Amino acid sequence: MAAAHRPRLAVWKFASCDGCQLSVLDLEDELLAIADRVEIANFREASSAVAEGPYDVSLVEGSITTAEDARRIREVRARSRLLVTIGACATAGGIQALRNFADVEEFRRIVYARPEYISTLTTSTPIREHVAVDLELRGCPISKAQLLETISAILTDRAPNIPGESVCIECKRRGNVCVLVARGTPCLGPVTQAGCGAICPAFHRGCYGCFGPQDTPNAASLSPTLAALGLSPGEIQRFYRTFNAAAPAFRAAADAEARGRP
Repeated sequence: MAAAHRPRLAVWKFASCDGCQLSVLDLEDELLAIADRVEIANFREASSAVAEGPYDVSLVEGSITTAEDARRIREVRARSRLLVTIGACATAGGIQALRNFADVEEFRRIVYARPEYISTLTTSTPIREHVAVDLELRGCPISKAQLLETISAILTDRAPNIPGESVCIECKRRGNVCVLVARGTPCLGPVTQAGCGAICPAFHRGCYGCFGPQDTPNAASLSPTLAALGLSPGEIQRFYRTFNAAAPAFRAAADAEARGRP
């Protein structure tokens, strides 16, 4: 009898800090349990051994910040049956998307002694703006539990169960006292997707939105609340422009503050 086909997994890096790839490596015990069902064919962070594509699943970390990135992601897409973006950089441009609101040429001139050697785009954009994406896993870094759920779902040919609700739901499950209401602490939890386990509110800190906008964010209602807590329009703008500056809902909320929110 012929051996069952093992899905071929590839992991790719674009502009990022490698934190989400490290989250994949942190799954070493869990991956051992399914090692005989998955072939890790291309994962430069873990092994120098590389098998040529095509690949059944590609996990992509990082944003597109150079013309070479834009070319390479099209090549990855062409060689992948399923393409899953992992982390805030890949799904929303990451912290480096702050360049989208500044003069990149000035940065290049000030930072680098020979700026003519630096080839970069003026924007940092998520993968979905360049190729079709089958699934996005949010976070900075991603949730190991969500990654394992995604791999398990692919192996069993089902849709992964990734929540789209807000961090507030996770706070309720943990029994956290609401830092926004009870402490007057600015918090993006009401508009941010669950997945982190409400870590920051559990330690009496406001959510910084590292998992990006939830399915139905209502930033238009949250922004006046943040202003009532004493945040200036500029501070609110910066609050939304952190890990997921290029996420449409957060970008719209930040732009509203720049316009002088109606």
